[in-house]
Amino acid sequence: MEGQVCVFFGHRECNSLDAEVLRNTIEELVGQGVEEFLVGHQGQFDSMVRRCLRSLQEKYPHIHYSVVLAYLPTERQEYEDYTDTMYPEGIESVHPKYAIDWRNRYL
Repeated sequence: MEGQVCVFFGHRECNSLDAEVLRNTIEELVGQGVEEFLVGHQGQFDSMVRRCLRSLQEKYPHIHYSVVLAYLPTERQEYEDYTDTMYPEGIESVHPKYAIDWRNRYL
């Protein structure tokens, strides 16, 4: 099947996950027809997924990913490149306390 979407969002810390295992898993998904990936942006897991996807785009130029934001960036955030991000429509009306949960449900 083509046109499938895979969503990744995880925990702040992910010390037990090996990046190579994650990369292999993503490659298996691409082999099964997944071309679009949506990723959270809060923690280590999300960052690891984003790095793997960015790297795999060189090998699989037909895949695409978007980092789905729960909040609009502020000056103190260390996210330097926003070209791969999206901000879900409707999230601006959600109280900040519930933004991550709302975004995760959106995903």
